[in-house]
Amino acid sequence: MTLPKRLAQVLLTAAIAIAAATPSFAMPAGAMRVIGKASPPIGHYEFCKNYASECKPLRGDAGPAALTEDKWRTLLDVNYTVNTEITPMTDQELYGVEEYWTYPTTAGDCEDFVLLKRRMLMQKGFDASDLLITVVLQPSGEGHAVLTVRTDRGDYVLDNMRNKVLLWTDTEYTYLKRQDNVDPSRWVKLQDGRAIAVGSVSQ
Repeated sequence: MTLPKRLAQVLLTAAIAIAAATPSFAMPAGAMRVIGKASPPIGHYEFCKNYASECKPLRGDAGPAALTEDKWRTLLDVNYTVNTEITPMTDQELYGVEEYWTYPTTAGDCEDFVLLKRRMLMQKGFDASDLLITVVLQPSGEGHAVLTVRTDRGDYVLDNMRNKVLLWTDTEYTYLKRQDNVDPSRWVKLQDGRAIAVGSVSQ
């Protein structure tokens, strides 16, 4: 159900105010550590065949984004907007298949949330080299996808399971792999320094 435009704006403003009230610019514990190459998730491999232009190598690494007040509010805005406008549903429910990555319009799974947030942030001026689809393990052991945003204040995570934008070190996840920052079709293994991730998510 679509909220009236005025009510939706009031809720968005309140959510941003609450999130911005937390110490958002504390010194980070550091960026995620890349430790080698990784195979892409099958869903992303198929996505790149359907959206080849979005998986071409970039001209280079722009370096971590400078996290200004405006960019911080943009992260909060995009995360909240997508989380509230898209209904969580599995690919099996939507398409009758186990894995299908695509841009959602009304519903999607975690990867679809990530793809939409990534595209929206690029449209708002973020560089593609700073917006990296990331595969993690939840404490339950279940695979999950989030969007990592590289900034000069650390790596932040946009997650469809929460409206608050957190440093990766403040989440409960184990980080396995993410997109390479200069070639969106390639993936790299991660070691976050808190625990050794010995598994991999193939989906």
